[in-house]
Amino acid sequence: MATRRRPPSSSTSSAPPIADEVRSRDPKPSAAAEDPPLAPPKLGFVAAASALFFVPFFYLAFVHYPIEPDLRRSIAISVAMSFGGFLVALRMIPVAARYVLRRNLFGYDINKRGTPQGTVKVPESLGIVIGIVYLVIAILFQHFNFTSDSNWLVEYNAALACICFMILLGFVDDVLDIPWRVKLVLPSFAALPLLMAYAGHTSIIIPKPLIPYVGVPVLDLGWIYKLYMGMLAVFCTNSINIHAGLNGLEVGQTVVISAAVLIHNIMQIGASTDPEYKQAHAFSIYLVLPLLATSLALLSYNWYPSSVFVGDTYTYFAGMALAVVGILGHFSETLLLFFLPQVLNFLYSCPQLFKIIPCPRHRLPKFDPQTGLLTGTKDGTLVNLFLRLFGRCTERALCIKLLIFQAMACLLCFWLRYILAGWYK
Repeated sequence: MATRRRPPSSSTSSAPPIADEVRSRDPKPSAAAEDPPLAPPKLGFVAAASALFFVPFFYLAFVHYPIEPDLRRSIAISVAMSFGGFLVALRMIPVAARYVLRRNLFGYDINKRGTPQGTVKVPESLGIVIGIVYLVIAILFQHFNFTSDSNWLVEYNAALACICFMILLGFVDDVLDIPWRVKLVLPSFAALPLLMAYAGHTSIIIPKPLIPYVGVPVLDLGWIYKLYMGMLAVFCTNSINIHAGLNGLEVGQTVVISAAVLIHNIMQIGASTDPEYKQAHAFSIYLVLPLLATSLALLSYNWYPSSVFVGDTYTYFAGMALAVVGILGHFSETLLLFFLPQVLNFLYSCPQLFKIIPCPRHRLPKFDPQTGLLTGTKDGTLVNLFLRLFGRCTERALCIKLLIFQAMACLLCFWLRYILAGWYK
C-alpha cells in the first residue's frame, strides 16, 4: 500500500536484543494510554454503496430471472452468511487494530503530511482480518451447498488454498517489506493449487470474425491455457496493489469490480439453459459475495479520512480472489474489461516498474497542507494522471473520480457484451 510511511527503525537498531524483548512483552499499558480509539465506521456511506450494488442483484436473482429454487436457496444462504461476515469483520477490525499497533505495525498518512492527521499512527495490515473472515465464511458454506462427491469441491478447495496462500504472502510482505522484483512472482506460487487441481476445459471460443483465419470455432490451448491462468492471477494481484495511494482506493476498486462480477454472474445464469454453465457462474457468486461483504466492512474504516490501512495483505488477497472467480467462472476476458483502469495504470507504470526511468518508493501526488489539495507529479500512475488532466483536488474527491472511472469501465464492459453478443461470439 502506498499511502503509508513505515516508522523508522533506526531508533531500535542500536538497542540490545534484550531491550527489544522487554518492549515487545510489555506494550499493553502504554498502548492503551497513548493510542486513541478508532473513529467509528462510516456506515452511512457504506449503506448507500451497498444499496447501489445489491438492489440490482437482488432484483435480477429473485424477481427478474426464473432461477431454479435450489440455486436460489444456495444464493440466499451465501447472502446470509456474507452479511454475517460483514458484521463480524466490522466488530473485529477495531480489535485487530489495537493488536497491530502494539506490535508497531502502523504507518503515517503521507497525503496528510504537515497536518495534525499526518502525525497520527494508523494501524495497517488490517486486510488480514478480512482475509480470515472471508475464508471462514467460504469454508463453512461448503456444508450447505456441496456434497462429499461434488465435482466442484476439489476446485473450490483449491481456490480457497490459493487465496489462503496469498493472504499469508501478503502479510509476510507487510511485515518484511519484500522488494518489488519478488512481489511480482509471489502470486504465481500462490496460484499453484488451483492450476494443479483445475479440471475444466482448456479451450477457447474463437471470435466469429476470426474463424476463417484460424480455421476452427473452438481451439484447445492445453498447457498454454493454464499458463494464461497463472499470468492472470499475477496481473490481478499486482494491479490492485499498484493502483493505490489514496484512502479508500484499494478497497473501493475491489468493491466496484466485485459488484460488477456479481451482477454479471447472475445475468449469465438467467440467460443460460446449460446446467454446467450456470453452475460455473453460481460457483463464482459463492466466492465473490463474501469478498464484497467483508470489503464493505473494511471500506467503512478505510474511507477518507482513513482509520486503518489495508496493507499488501488485502490487495494481494483481493486480487487473487477476483482472479480465482474469473478463472473458475470462465469469464477471464470479461474480468480483464472490468480491470480496465488497472490495465491502463499498469501500462502507464511499466517504465518505472521496470526501471527504465527512476522509480521512487512512493509514487504519490504532492500534498499542500495549507489548502488540503493534491497536485499531480510526473510519476506514471493513474492517480497522478487524473490530477494532471483534471486539476488539483482533495484526496476524497480524487478517490471518488477514480472509482467513478472504475464503475464506467464496468458499465462499458456490459455495453460491449450487449453490442457484440451474437456477432463476436
